[in-house]
Amino acid sequence: MTKSGIILTFIMIYIIGIILLVASLFGIRKHLKNKLEKEVNNLEILKNGIISATILTELNKVKSLINNKYLEELYEKWNKEFNKIKELKIPEITDNILDIESLIEQSKFKEASYKIAQAEMDINILNNEVNILLENIKEITMSEERNRNTVTKLKTIYREALTKFNKNKNDYKEVINPIELQFENINKLFGAFESAMEHNEYDNVSKIVKALDETIKNMVIVIDEAPVVILMGKIVIPKKISDIKGLYKKLEKSGYNLDYLNLNYNIDEAEKKLSDIFDRLNVLNLEDSIFELKTMLDYFDSLFIDFDKEKASRKIYENSIYSLNEKINYLNSILKNIYIEIEELKNTYTLNDAEIDVINDIRKDLITCKDNYKLMSDRTRTKTTSYSLLSKESENLSVKLNKIEDKIEIALKSLSSLKEDELRAREQLSEIRELISKSKIKIKSYKLPIIPKKYFVELEESAMALKEIIKELEKKPIDINTLNTRVDTGRDLAFKVYNTSNELIKTCAMSEMAIVYANRYRSTYKEIEQGILKSEKEFWKGEYRKSLEIILNVLNLVEPGIHEKLLKAYEK
Repeated sequence: MTKSGIILTFIMIYIIGIILLVASLFGIRKHLKNKLEKEVNNLEILKNGIISATILTELNKVKSLINNKYLEELYEKWNKEFNKIKELKIPEITDNILDIESLIEQSKFKEASYKIAQAEMDINILNNEVNILLENIKEITMSEERNRNTVTKLKTIYREALTKFNKNKNDYKEVINPIELQFENINKLFGAFESAMEHNEYDNVSKIVKALDETIKNMVIVIDEAPVVILMGKIVIPKKISDIKGLYKKLEKSGYNLDYLNLNYNIDEAEKKLSDIFDRLNVLNLEDSIFELKTMLDYFDSLFIDFDKEKASRKIYENSIYSLNEKINYLNSILKNIYIEIEELKNTYTLNDAEIDVINDIRKDLITCKDNYKLMSDRTRTKTTSYSLLSKESENLSVKLNKIEDKIEIALKSLSSLKEDELRAREQLSEIRELISKSKIKIKSYKLPIIPKKYFVELEESAMALKEIIKELEKKPIDINTLNTRVDTGRDLAFKVYNTSNELIKTCAMSEMAIVYANRYRSTYKEIEQGILKSEKEFWKGEYRKSLEIILNVLNLVEPGIHEKLLKAYEK
């Protein structure tokens, strides 16, 4: 392709690109214009829907009802608001829509979009105003139907309450007059409602309907609850109070202290509350009355439970008071014996301060319990404390005495262990002597070529430990802790020398047996001969274990497992 052809191609591409760009821009503008025009059409529809035939119809209904100044003023006010919307605010929105259409034609799309949003907001606000106006108008136009429906329902409720009252008048003896008077008032309100409806006095109608609703609902509560209040307040609770007073006096004569119940004060307060409930009942006010009466009833029922608790507590207390005294005397007697025993033990054994302090602490605790018991007994005689409290105190005292008894038992075990430890030491002294004696006999019975120095050291140590035990046992008083230490040490050393004796004899015997057994291979294996010589050398030096290890190592070269065979032979 020539140079001029290339240039021509680029020019063609450029021109086509410009054409496509212009076409795209034109398409976008057209799309945007169509969109905005649709939104304007929607605004027109919304605007036209603001004023409906309903509001005109309702206004005409109000006009036809006018027969007093109040309705006339309302009609003029609402008509003025309606005309303002129709003649001023609607035309303003129409002008705004025309302005938007003009901006669209001038391709001022951005400004048109802003104006559309503002117009939508104005239409919504105006539409809300119209709805509120319509609702206010309907309050009057629909008032008769709505109020008559409400009053019809209230009349049904009223008749049911009146019928129930007339059938059960005996249940309302305390408040017959106030109830009948209130039914008369309700009848008067029904009459006032009819009069107000006849004269279109809608401002009074709503007040009358509200008064009827509140009064009838309260009467339903009164008719339902008054018999319960009268029954509980005039019969049930007074009977409870009378029974409780009688039982209270009877228990006081029997020696019960019931001051903690504050019964007289609480009964006075209950009677005041009953008086207040019936004062309110006379004006047909039963708010919280049943709740208050139930609370009183629960309280008086709980008093019977408290009385039963006092009776049960008295039995428990009277059963425990004797056993407590017996236990205190028993523990006191044991403590006296312990103190006597301690004086005797001091001459025989060394007692540390901690052991004596434990006994002193137990004695102090017991004295405190004796004082508490005396105080409790005094209050029983003077009848200044309730049995429920005394029973609890006696239970606590019993727990403390049980703890003291446990401490005494531990202390007795500790003291008796002194004698037991001494006896054990003397028994083990004999066992230690016997072990040392057996060790000596064993060594002598097997004539070892040489007795190693280790055996004599251990034998001397065990003999010294034996002397220390004897020394401690001959002391007066005996220090048991030191004695136990000496006995444990002496026993360990005695076992040590005894085990050493057994080990020496066993090792020596096995070494000797192995050397004799190895002689059968002496002429055949040079290693065996050398091993025998080394083993015999150690044997005659008294190094029996080393001698055994040497001979076993060389024998294993020709006869593996020889150690087990020699061990079995030795045991046989």
